[in-house]
Amino acid sequence: MSDRPSAREVKRHKWWGWGLDDVSFRYDNKPAFAPLARNKVGVDLDSKQPVEPDLADVEVPASRLPAAARAALAEIVGEENLAEDDEYRLVHSFGRSLPDLFRVRTGRFERLVDAVVYPANEDEVAAVLRLVLEQDLVLIPYGGGSCISGSVTPDPAEQRPVVTMNIGRMREVLEIDDTAGLARVEAGVYGPDLEEQLNALGWTVGHFPDSFTYSTLGGWAATRSSGMQSDKYGDIEDIVRGMRMVHPDGVAVTKPIPGRDSGPSVHEMILGSEGRLGIITEATVQVHRIAPVRQVIAYMYPDWEHGIRGMHAIARSTDVSPTFTRLSDGPETEFSLAMVKEPTSTKGRVAAKVQDGLFAYLRSKGWDTTNEMSISYVCFEGSKESVEQQKSLVKKIVKNAGGITLGAGPGAIYDQKKFDTPYLRDFLMNYQVFGDVCDTGATWSNINEVHARVYDAYYAALEEQGLSGFMFCHMSHSYHAGACLYFTFAVPYTSEEKALEQYYAAKSAVQQTFVDLGSTVSHHHAVGTEHQAWITEDIGEVGERMVKGLLADNDPGRNLNPGKVVAP
Repeated sequence: MSDRPSAREVKRHKWWGWGLDDVSFRYDNKPAFAPLARNKVGVDLDSKQPVEPDLADVEVPASRLPAAARAALAEIVGEENLAEDDEYRLVHSFGRSLPDLFRVRTGRFERLVDAVVYPANEDEVAAVLRLVLEQDLVLIPYGGGSCISGSVTPDPAEQRPVVTMNIGRMREVLEIDDTAGLARVEAGVYGPDLEEQLNALGWTVGHFPDSFTYSTLGGWAATRSSGMQSDKYGDIEDIVRGMRMVHPDGVAVTKPIPGRDSGPSVHEMILGSEGRLGIITEATVQVHRIAPVRQVIAYMYPDWEHGIRGMHAIARSTDVSPTFTRLSDGPETEFSLAMVKEPTSTKGRVAAKVQDGLFAYLRSKGWDTTNEMSISYVCFEGSKESVEQQKSLVKKIVKNAGGITLGAGPGAIYDQKKFDTPYLRDFLMNYQVFGDVCDTGATWSNINEVHARVYDAYYAALEEQGLSGFMFCHMSHSYHAGACLYFTFAVPYTSEEKALEQYYAAKSAVQQTFVDLGSTVSHHHAVGTEHQAWITEDIGEVGERMVKGLLADNDPGRNLNPGKVVAP
């Protein structure tokens, strides 16, 4: 890449949902999905034909940006790189949280951004920030807009003009230090573009969050992202070694060095700051040579508890170093099987018969193949010899934990489809069903308790409201002391008037259980506004005062994405 794209060429979501306009979830080729939806959430998918929202049907409030401010912004970034039409303002006024999607689809526009600017370089970023401070505007940095935490949504009570800054034109890999294994990269680069540039030179950053196709390097750093391959490559705080951030007083720079002892870490202050300290323009990241061999192998355990024993043993093994490990519980395994497409080839039909035979055999051995059986995936990378050796060792670990090896076929399917799930949320909303996620970090010693107690809290909240629903969970992101638990849930709502009340009752029950059991408010989905209610319980009153002091001192006028992470 060399030429800067225009603002209109920067990738963006459709205004009412996730991803591309011409991509959507289909269930007609998944014979088990409709029965699952009917059984779990009481929805008849054949009862209606979904209709995509039409922008012409919604009334978009006019921009509040004064003409003088607009002219000054256009002078900085160029007229063609300032957007204020309805669609661009809508796209940039919301992330992709469930409340965001509901509000935008139902025309509940509490507060929209007034303009979107697309700077071409750090100097233009700094010039825009100076103008924002001089004219007392509000500036919200925008990565790919994939956040589910409310981190890019304006405060409904904000009366000042709100400008969103999209740095998607700044997307270059600037240089690679082959010896150190470091790449200096502009922060507006999307995941696929980053990997394309690195892969062409034999490198990878190894960071693949679920939002990979619609998230940026700067957004990853600003929200403390974690990718599914964090077992090997680390979370974003491990990957990002240095940063440049445009700050109200200049440019904050952290050095890309292996370790630092410079007092309280400015680097750590910037990570997870969600735009409240400034705009990240550049990051230096660890990169790795692409492994010659990569394989994802699937395993099956009789239930969750046996699976956790296997995952714990793999995490503690000194002889294996997987790229990722993942364990689905019984309900998620059931859901995954319902997402399998109907076989259309002879090979596919043979594979389906083999699976049916395997499940029959497992049932004869006492396995519950409907509600308890838990599928697991482990990814191996390296030389052929190394991968084969590690596969052999993990196979023994799984067997000792009561599981069996399924092989590479199911693993390859998972690896190919891992970024498609967000489209399902848009589909379910056509049937008055909210589909969302909550994630947390738990230690190995209490991971089973957190898993069980969250289920109890969720279904108790639904029962209290007289609602049906469905929940499932997987474990991923293994560490020495514990792992991430990632819960997905579906809540059918009774009316648009009660929809968010019913949704928050269910989500709050889950989030409160997290903090009650000593887990974190979120493992990798940021704080924003959606998780802010639990931040005091998560970091403590003293910790909250420290964060508020940091933000107030660096942004006394509350011009930088105010209201995120902690309340004023």
